[in-house]
This record gives sequence, C-alpha cells and structure tokens, in this order.
Amino acid sequence: MKGLSNAAATLCVIDEEAAAQRVDNFLLRELKGVPRSHVYRLLRSGEVRVNSRRVAATYRLQAGDRVRVPPVRVAVPAGERRGPPPAADRAFPVVYEDEAVLVVDKPAGVAVHGGSGISFGVIERLRAARSGPRFLELAHRLDRETSGLLMLAKKRSALTGLHAALREGRVRKQYLALVKGRFRGQGRRVTLPLRKYVTAEGERRVSVDADAGYSSSTVFDVERAVGPYTLVRATLETGRTHQIRVHLAHLGHPILGDDKYGDFELNKILAKEGLKRMFLHAARLELDHPITGERLVLEAPLAPELAAFLDFIAAPHGETL
Repeated sequence: MKGLSNAAATLCVIDEEAAAQRVDNFLLRELKGVPRSHVYRLLRSGEVRVNSRRVAATYRLQAGDRVRVPPVRVAVPAGERRGPPPAADRAFPVVYEDEAVLVVDKPAGVAVHGGSGISFGVIERLRAARSGPRFLELAHRLDRETSGLLMLAKKRSALTGLHAALREGRVRKQYLALVKGRFRGQGRRVTLPLRKYVTAEGERRVSVDADAGYSSSTVFDVERAVGPYTLVRATLETGRTHQIRVHLAHLGHPILGDDKYGDFELNKILAKEGLKRMFLHAARLELDHPITGERLVLEAPLAPELAAFLDFIAAPHGETL
C-alpha cells in the first residue's frame, strides 16, 4: 500500500444488484489489490462515507445509497498501463442521448467503473472524453464480461428517477444468452432465493439459498436452437446480482463462457472455437423517460464476436440465422 493518490474520490450509487451486501465486502471488491487491513482503516478513519456519514464495516448497503470511495493507489503489476484514462469514447456507441439520459452499448471486457484508482471503466472514460456534462453517473451496472445497453444519468433528477424506476420494476430489461443444451419452454418463469457472498479471494458470488436468499425472478423464452446449444431471451422481473447466470446454471443450462457458474471444461473447448467471453448481452430496454415520461424502447445488436460465434456454430448444422 502506497497511500492515497491525488485523484478525486469515486462516488458509487448503489443499485438493486449491489444492495444487501456489507460495505466492507463491497469495498474489498471495488478496491482490488488493496490489503484488507487498509480497507478497514479507511472505514474507521471515516474516509469512506455512505450518504455523507460514517458507517461500521457491518453496515449493509441499500439501493440508492451513495458511497464515497476514497482514491487509493496500489502497486501496478508489471506491464499494466499507467496514466490518465483513455479520452476517446468511440468504443462506447451511443444508443440514446438527450440532456438528461445517456445510453451506450458497452463492449465486453470493460468494467462499468474503475475499482483501484489505476484501472478505468466506462464511467471514467466517458467523463474524460466528455468535458461538457458536469454530472454523469451510472444508473445501473453490467458485469465486466456482459455487453450491451448501459444507462447513465446526466442530471441528478434523472438519476433519482431511473433508480426509482429500477427499484419499482418499471424498467423492462432483456438479455440474450447462449446456453448449454436444449432449453425447453416459452415464457418459463424461474423463481429462486439468491444469496450473495464473497470468497476468500474477495470475489463476489451468488448461490441459491432457501433459508437466507432474497427472492428473484426471470422469464426465459427460446429464440432458437443453435447446434447443441440454445439462444434464450431472459426478461428480468427482479435485479439480483448475477441473477440470469445463476438461474440458468441452476437449471443445468449454464451460459457458454461463464467463468463463475459455467461448464469450465466446455468453456475451454469453446475458447478454441472462438468464444473468448461469456455469451450474455443486454439487448433491450423499455422504460419511461425519467424527466419527460416519453416511452423509450432501446435495442443493441449482438456484439460482433457473439454474432460471429453464432454463425460458426450454426453453419455445420445447416441452420439459418
């Protein structure tokens, strides 16, 4: 640990996916590479604030909480890039934008925000590229390896409205996933109690737990069979962490390329066939604009590498995409 950097603190707004976890576990995940002892010192010293107040390490975060994460500098692994975040945001195609809301098509492999002060996610890169907006905050999250639609707010009132809509289930979020085996059933609702925990390595995980889990619900529809796999559309009815991934793995249809809940041996074979990432894509959003009330229906096409893999898998079986 080398001490505090001169960079500005990061303000994280907790969404439904990140809610219910302890603040110390949240920080251990966000500040990867920072010793556990230092994380607890940050909490004790008050450098970490939740809603502008000090909290104990055992405090459980709630949706809408605003967490101030202080700038922390850690040793940089050999070969890791230093310097300011990339200025260009052309890597994030804009799907929708007005004076209050920005929706981009996030590529896989990019975190939504940096976690250690030396890595730069979507929010840091957009802020660096866009000198105009004085306010730009994430409205929700996508996993690093998930591509697709990501909402940001350019006004505080828009952020509050988006959070309320997400919390109240007024945002319809649909994902496309390619899964192992032949998935059966249209409109198949899966309801399971999910519990979040953190591994000894500080990695976030989710399990099905009938005693301590929180209710979660996803509706799955079959798009088509593709060789020995199935392309499914998942509609979220709740927004728990890793919900789609855990639901599908529990059903025996893990998402191809999932490095946390997937079929690891199959993933090795798939990597040789060209699938280097998890096949999960945030494809569609339906919501009322948080300021104007206008109905927005937004879509992002499959990422090119996912579309190419579908072509590769389908071609030997004579299927039409």
